[in-house]
Amino acid sequence: MDNFTSAATKILGERIRECRVNLGLSQEDVAHLAAMHVSNFGKIERGLANPSVHTLLRIASVLEIDPGVLIAGLSGDMVTKRPHKLTAAELIRARQS
Repeated sequence: MDNFTSAATKILGERIRECRVNLGLSQEDVAHLAAMHVSNFGKIERGLANPSVHTLLRIASVLEIDPGVLIAGLSGDMVTKRPHKLTAAELIRARQS
């Protein structure tokens, strides 16, 4: 997991926490079922850690939610330290000019 804070990680953590709370589960419950350490799960919920795809899929599976719901509406613009704002299409057009 990368240790950085961004709007995307904060929103993701809030969504995971909301799902967990709605199910009446503790952080320990979800962490155990997702085969991860509770401190790492807590960091994800607080938006202090960026989970790998595998970790996100395990958490979503435990919470019985489509992982797409957890990341819906998040974009690259919400991630810190993104050096380039070009899209692939814009880069291709620039190269063709």
